[in-house]
Amino acid sequence: MVSRKKKDLVQLAWVLAGIILFNLVSAYYFTRFDFTTEKRYTLSGITERTLSGLKENMEITVYLEGDFPAGFKRLNRATRDMLTDLRAYSGGKLRFSFANPLKGSKEQQESLYNSLAEKDIFPTQVGVPTEGGVSQILVYPAAVITYQGRQVPVRLLPYKSGAIDQQVLNGAVENLEYVFTSAIQKVLNDGKPRIGFTEGHGELADIQLNDAMNSLRDGYEVGRVDLGVITFAGLDKMKMLVIPKPETPFTEAEKFKIDYFVMHGGSVLWTIDEVSAEMDSLHGKGSQLAFNKDLNLDDLLFNYGVRINHELIADMNCAQIPVKIGGADGQPQIVLRPWLFYPLLTPQVKHPLVRNLDPVRSEFISTVDTIAIPNVKKTVVLSSSAFSRILNTPGMISLSMIGQEADPAAFRNIPLPAAVLLEGTFPSAFNGRPLPKGVTGTASLPAKSRFTRMIVAGDGDLLKNQVNASDGSPFPLGYDRYSRQQYGNKNFLLNCADYLTDDSGIISLRNKDITVRLLDRPRIREEKLFWQVLNIGLPLVLITICGIFQHYYRKRKYAFNKV
Repeated sequence: MVSRKKKDLVQLAWVLAGIILFNLVSAYYFTRFDFTTEKRYTLSGITERTLSGLKENMEITVYLEGDFPAGFKRLNRATRDMLTDLRAYSGGKLRFSFANPLKGSKEQQESLYNSLAEKDIFPTQVGVPTEGGVSQILVYPAAVITYQGRQVPVRLLPYKSGAIDQQVLNGAVENLEYVFTSAIQKVLNDGKPRIGFTEGHGELADIQLNDAMNSLRDGYEVGRVDLGVITFAGLDKMKMLVIPKPETPFTEAEKFKIDYFVMHGGSVLWTIDEVSAEMDSLHGKGSQLAFNKDLNLDDLLFNYGVRINHELIADMNCAQIPVKIGGADGQPQIVLRPWLFYPLLTPQVKHPLVRNLDPVRSEFISTVDTIAIPNVKKTVVLSSSAFSRILNTPGMISLSMIGQEADPAAFRNIPLPAAVLLEGTFPSAFNGRPLPKGVTGTASLPAKSRFTRMIVAGDGDLLKNQVNASDGSPFPLGYDRYSRQQYGNKNFLLNCADYLTDDSGIISLRNKDITVRLLDRPRIREEKLFWQVLNIGLPLVLITICGIFQHYYRKRKYAFNKV
């Protein structure tokens, strides 16, 4: 009896020693096991390396807190789980908290609203079903990261107007690792990557690029660049060049500087109008001759593997414009009508650059063709719909086209390419050629570039925000003041900047796919009673069987010992 008791105590001591040893080891080493099919709880190596760069404590404040509908509660839980994982891999240096921005006095709420608005964070209205109908509540699907006195906002939802459906929320859950890792990487960088918007060729004005440039300033140093003035040393400090709708030709010296920038690993976002057509002229005259521009860029783009065609896309999937029609008492009435030359562009490929992207609004856009260039990969990232056609130029465009009913048979086509991503090592357009007139200073120009990327779009207005005619204030990029729709232009620009300036491959995190396994509602209605009876009755049956078995087992055991 004593030896058995001693043996039990030894076993207990071994168990306690094992538990203590396990806790000591787990305090220094962290791991986890993810048994989900899509590995939704596994952080990428990029994220782990980013978190290892934390030298001081990082604070993350999430404003997604409150009484929300089910979809936003799921986003809240997923955000909390993601931050818990990030904290674990950061060695405890990352701290987070959730705050309800709608708590407190009106003065406190207004002060917080103004503070978040300065960081380009605005609330989203969400409808909540009630007994009396639907009530509207404000939700802040955003966070702010603070590190070493620097702050970077994090948007958990993309810029979007209208209803936030389950698909949008699922996309937000899939992108949580990307948005947080990208923001952490930006706040860790002491020097923000430089992005330059060219000027000097009639490009979009500052007021038209207001929201595009402001939206990039959270993670980048943004400004205007005059290619005729900037030095090669100045180009070396830049990471990305944006060419937003030039109107006058580039000189050979300016093209040489662009080529120099590309050869040394710089990325370029080209938004080019090759056809002259403007809505202002149509409103003034009712019709306009759409004619080809001469920007002196065709040979440069051709050398890189792309060509913007001198033609326009007419698409039945298009945005609307206001049109005056006859009204009562001789007063004109303003109505919205589809305008075929404002196509809504959508991605036809699954690429992290355009994943979960809303339609992008365009104006008088041209098709983009690719050309076979060795070591350059081409991907069409934005296209027209399958109900589109081409208008050859020069050609007349008239507002009277709005009243003509489009024949779907005439517009049935394959999706037409409108924006192309180029990746690889590009050949120099000036290799073996003498320096153009006007180039000063010494510049080494290799025959081929370092690995780099560029995006070429056949519309210069993709980055243009509308301007309020009454007070001259800019609207958000992608927002249509007539239809009050928010299109995907701003998200497309932000994705382009992240992709073109990213050397770590962090954009690949946007490929994460989380399957939402929703219940089959028709089957629930049909089998509801069966599953209710099963869930309630089966445990009772099992308990009864176990009780009977235990009763006879004990009766038999003690009856045997008694004998």
